[in-house]
Amino acid sequence: MIEPREPERTILTGATTVAPQPTGPADTAEPTSVLLPGHDVPLGRYTTVRRLLPQRQRRMIGAWCFVDHFGPDDVAGRPGMQVPPHPHTGLQTVSWLIEGEILHRDSLGSLQTILPGQLNLMTAGHGIAHSEESPAAHPPSMHGLQLWVALPDSARHGAADFAHHPSVPGWREDGAEVSVVVGTLAGVTSPAVTYTPLVGAQITVDAGSGGRVGLPLEPDFEYAAVVMSGTARVAGAGLTPGDLLHLGRGRRELTVTTDTPDADGPTRLFLLGGEPFDEPLVMWWNFVGRSHEEIVAARDDWATGRRFGTVHGYAGDPLPAPEMPTTRLKARDRDGRTPGA
Repeated sequence: MIEPREPERTILTGATTVAPQPTGPADTAEPTSVLLPGHDVPLGRYTTVRRLLPQRQRRMIGAWCFVDHFGPDDVAGRPGMQVPPHPHTGLQTVSWLIEGEILHRDSLGSLQTILPGQLNLMTAGHGIAHSEESPAAHPPSMHGLQLWVALPDSARHGAADFAHHPSVPGWREDGAEVSVVVGTLAGVTSPAVTYTPLVGAQITVDAGSGGRVGLPLEPDFEYAAVVMSGTARVAGAGLTPGDLLHLGRGRRELTVTTDTPDADGPTRLFLLGGEPFDEPLVMWWNFVGRSHEEIVAARDDWATGRRFGTVHGYAGDPLPAPEMPTTRLKARDRDGRTPGA
């Protein structure tokens, strides 16, 4: 059942200020919604992505610490995605497509194409390198999400791993289809291995159906929603591609509706959620750590050919690491605050 009282909503456009978070127990807190605009970032030589997370005052959603939305891009007769070998530490990468085809290579020897509806999950642990590219013969359009999940301290020093899932579980009801990409939603669990309680799910609502779907939520989780195509109303707020709607904590159910015209195709939305991640992080370039010294060591290891291994088969040089900033990197919590400051 949907609670009869509509949760309070704070809609901020063109700003990164986050509404105050609940301070009481999750089941009595008043949830808020905050609309946070993304910004464009070049990825490789040929792709521009819309970066939705992290933002200055909203660094994480559960353990989700990075969200890039790319496309839809016309890549007919073009190189498409071309991201040379580069390193990662302390995170998992989640690759999810709704159009196109991407080839993954990594320093474990993995060689795997991902197609729409399939999941690539790479666990960096102490260190891994990988590349991503559109194959020479690729579909004319490319559209999807690239996400990172921060590993907790208990898992971030472990061995690297890569897993490909050719399908994920889900269900269909009332003109809507739900695919559980990571974690558990409504009792349906993805086969992806994760290290903190979280969820990532795609909700596809048929165009012109007056579609409406209700999703049961965990009140102790914090949530956010991203529309990849079409338009939707989520928790009463209008949402279009290019923004992230932070939903806060304390919700037991979420309603998604759409009035996208038939000609525009279905509305696709991605739901992110998880238990609040309480470990402050240092995120720089492709590394997730806990201190300035960890990041310096990871950069030096990449520059000198240690730790990360070699990605074989990519037709190009690895990405060089940028220079370290002139100021010391500081750990920040999920709200963007520096502990002890």
